[in-house]
Amino acid sequence: MKIVVFNVKYSENLGDGLLAQCVEAGLANGPGHIEVETIDLAGRQGFGIGANGRRQQALKVLHRLPAFARRWAVSYVLGRTLRKLRGQWDAKIAAADAVVIGGGNLFQDDDLNFPMKVGTVLDCVRRHNRPLAIYAVGVSGHWSAPAARLFGRLKRTNLVHLSVRDSFAQDSWRHHFPEGPAAKIVHDPGLLTRALVSETRNSAPLRHQPTVGLCVTEPVILKRHASQKASAIPLTDIAEYRDLIRLLAQDGYRVRLFCNGASEDQAFAKRIWDEASMQRFAATGSLQLAPRPRLPEELIEILLSTDVVLAHRLHACIAAYSLGIPHVGLGWDKKVEGFFRSVGRQSSFLNGGATSPSDIARLLRAADSEGIDPLRHRTIMSQAEAGIADMRRNLTRKDQNIVAGISPVILNDHRAATSN
Repeated sequence: MKIVVFNVKYSENLGDGLLAQCVEAGLANGPGHIEVETIDLAGRQGFGIGANGRRQQALKVLHRLPAFARRWAVSYVLGRTLRKLRGQWDAKIAAADAVVIGGGNLFQDDDLNFPMKVGTVLDCVRRHNRPLAIYAVGVSGHWSAPAARLFGRLKRTNLVHLSVRDSFAQDSWRHHFPEGPAAKIVHDPGLLTRALVSETRNSAPLRHQPTVGLCVTEPVILKRHASQKASAIPLTDIAEYRDLIRLLAQDGYRVRLFCNGASEDQAFAKRIWDEASMQRFAATGSLQLAPRPRLPEELIEILLSTDVVLAHRLHACIAAYSLGIPHVGLGWDKKVEGFFRSVGRQSSFLNGGATSPSDIARLLRAADSEGIDPLRHRTIMSQAEAGIADMRRNLTRKDQNIVAGISPVILNDHRAATSN
């Protein structure tokens, strides 16, 4: 059996690569032989193939444009690209037995970027009447009318599995599709990251000086894609990072700056590192700057070199949880809070513009001290494995039935996961 998966596997943000690899492994590992091919919605063919500085400049220009101008610019450029990709995707789907769209935050209206891409895939799926699974996706609360029409094409497909990754996404899905199809909640596939790591990694020697990994994100990215006011996002300027690093060094921590792979994030981390006041900490080894990871495996290696992690980036937190590394999340998009709710770690999530570096340092110390609850961790891992196994069964069963309009049983309502 051949399954093609559509997501953004080769994004510079390697969190997308991690979850894509987890989906591939989850589909391939099971009864019967399944061949899995992942297709990047941006047409990328491998890791490390990006626009470098051009992407950062384009993002800054788009951020300054009004909404209608951003949509026009994205539609014009992306329309030409999709005309080239449509034929390739159509041929891939025609040669496949089933199609998956997911995971990742794919059902968001980011100036029609994802609506146009996903809508094109849905057209090809409908044309060839292939069984379709929409798996563990994020869903934004607001869609423009064109986005709603493009995403709405799923109603004309043979939809055999529909799941989202948290209660926020489920609420948004209900808002967009009040008459169905209904979505159940499953855990983000990035939680299966630990399956990508060799068992020998568990025997790493204990470090005498604990290390805090600060996952740095360019503030422009946070502000452009935020689901809240920019003023409410914690830790968005170099001065705050400087203060936090000083506090952590005073507490005896080594601080390691790193990013999820995006070039603009690495550039911002380098700006922090280059600050004159930070070089004193660098000289003593209290501050390190990790090389920009170019492969998901390199991001995993960075995470494994830390004792506790701080991140705005969702999949830095998800992968850290999977690997059993304590972590603190910073709010900017509901998807981050949704993950912390889903694993019962709301107390390790911070949000609001009044959040100070001392607040963050205090919570990092607490997270480091408390660790990850082993019983809950085993339960969450089992649920994540069950979620992808359920999708696999739906795609491979003989009697493919359309689920549109049918309300499936919710396997795990994350709003109930509130205790530690």
